[in-house]
Amino acid sequence: MKVHIIGGGNLGVAIALGLSNYAKGNQITVTRRNIESIQYLQEKDITVSSDNKHNIASADVIILTIKPYQVDVVLGEILPVISNKTIASAVSGLSIEALQEKIGEQHAAIRIMPNIAAQFGASATCVSFAERHKDQSKKVIELFQNLGTVPVIDEKLMDAATVLGACGTAYALRYIRASMQAGIEIGFDSQTALAIAAQTVMGAAKMLMEENVHPEQLIDRVTTPQGCTIVGLNEMEHEGFSSSLIKGIKTSLKKIKG
Repeated sequence: MKVHIIGGGNLGVAIALGLSNYAKGNQITVTRRNIESIQYLQEKDITVSSDNKHNIASADVIILTIKPYQVDVVLGEILPVISNKTIASAVSGLSIEALQEKIGEQHAAIRIMPNIAAQFGASATCVSFAERHKDQSKKVIELFQNLGTVPVIDEKLMDAATVLGACGTAYALRYIRASMQAGIEIGFDSQTALAIAAQTVMGAAKMLMEENVHPEQLIDRVTTPQGCTIVGLNEMEHEGFSSSLIKGIKTSLKKIKG
């Protein structure tokens, strides 16, 4: 497919690199006002341009990875030169209904929420769409299936998906950082501590994904009576480990909803 990504920030670049690495054969264009910082993408056969309209007339999918305040300006540029397009929006807070109203009925509005792990084929990309655009959504889903998992969700949950799947990347990284710091305190150098902590998280996630079981079932395999794992878990819970994470996620959602 011909994929046109408008917005060459962290997310747009992550998607472009992910498609380049894990979905061979697609023609990818990335646009942003100042292209100096993304010129290196051309080494991956990704077209880079400061013109949002460059290559867009022939695009199969247009992906918006821009800020909410940029939407009207960008659509004002591209709408006069496109027809019958599938427009996948990763714009936070922009509903399918609002986007559809802006682009008109000749185009299909799809809402997506990937995260920057798309670059490594490990994004959880939530997708929502109107039933009448089910066929157009299939190519968006197929595209992002190359970059990880693609849960299809009700649009009313899209803000929650932003917190759990996009903000959640930072939460997971903060856990790894804390684990790394603890590793240093108990005797490891920083690089070894980081390597162990990161691999352990990846291993835990892989077990969950492969076995499709509740986390507690896997925790039970690691904990033994009067063992070091259970005392550590209990101490973390006494200090509010789970509750602080839940509160953080709910606070982030409140922020999105204004």
